[in-house]
Amino acid sequence: MKRTKATRLTHDLANVLRGLFMGSADIVPGVSGGTVALIVGIYERLVTAISHFDFRLLDHLRHRRWQAAAGHLDARFLGSLAVGIGSGFLLMTMLMSRLLGDPVSRSLTMAAFFGLILGSAIMVSLMIRVASVREGLFCLLIGLAGAGFAFGLGMLPVQTQTPSYAYIFLCASIAICAMILPGISGAMILLILGVYEHLAAIPGNLLRGREVTEGLLTIVVFGSGAAISLVLFSRLLRWLLKYYHKVTMALLCGFMIGALPQLWPFQQDLTPEIVEFKHKTFQPVWPDASDPHVLAATSIALAAMLLVLIVDGYGRTLRRRQADVAAAPCGE
Repeated sequence: MKRTKATRLTHDLANVLRGLFMGSADIVPGVSGGTVALIVGIYERLVTAISHFDFRLLDHLRHRRWQAAAGHLDARFLGSLAVGIGSGFLLMTMLMSRLLGDPVSRSLTMAAFFGLILGSAIMVSLMIRVASVREGLFCLLIGLAGAGFAFGLGMLPVQTQTPSYAYIFLCASIAICAMILPGISGAMILLILGVYEHLAAIPGNLLRGREVTEGLLTIVVFGSGAAISLVLFSRLLRWLLKYYHKVTMALLCGFMIGALPQLWPFQQDLTPEIVEFKHKTFQPVWPDASDPHVLAATSIALAAMLLVLIVDGYGRTLRRRQADVAAAPCGE
């Protein structure tokens, strides 16, 4: 009995660690928590657990069949994973806020973001296997439409630097869907929608005792939007990927490519008199190729792009091995 409890505790700690990696990845634009879930071998279990927020679960809860409800939901797995995701999310958010606040580190961080998203776009494009020229052209048009939409969204004038709670709820609803899509970054979606930097500043403000009420309310609103969207749209996303996989992936690939201009690492501060980072305005500029800082930023972008492709390649290899094992005869 003791050995069984020890084994369960070991599994719980392992899931907390997996969640820590997932939560940290979801904060970095271009890195998908879904991809991490695939690499560490829990993706299918996670998607299945999320899909079990259904009427059967409600029936168990209504009749107070707590043990049956926990088993149906895989509650122990989701609980330990949630602890890790929350911890990784908090730690990485605080780090991102510091990196984006300093002019030098901001440029290098944006270079890393640029490379990560470019690598993710390449990775997603490799998932699209067209059967004909006509199908390829259609996917290309869908991708261009997605790129145009994302680019146009980024070029829209910012009406307010502090997003409303309704807009934060909407952004959370959209971004959380990326968590269950390998190759799609929720943080990248938040960057495109213009709320990433605002949200990244909240943990640091709370620790310093600044804007506590607003920060807590924002967290509640964001969490509510994320939770509701994850439950309602997880099945829809799986349906789209099952029946319209190529078109969906082409649209998402275009969406990421269209976001790249917003992440150009070389930007001029148009509001140097403003101290608070989230209220600043920046303008992209063409860098001086002889500047050592430009070389450093370019190297970081290339390294980040290669990192995404290497991690994805490892994940693909791992999944192929698992599929081969599952397909092998029992006697082998």
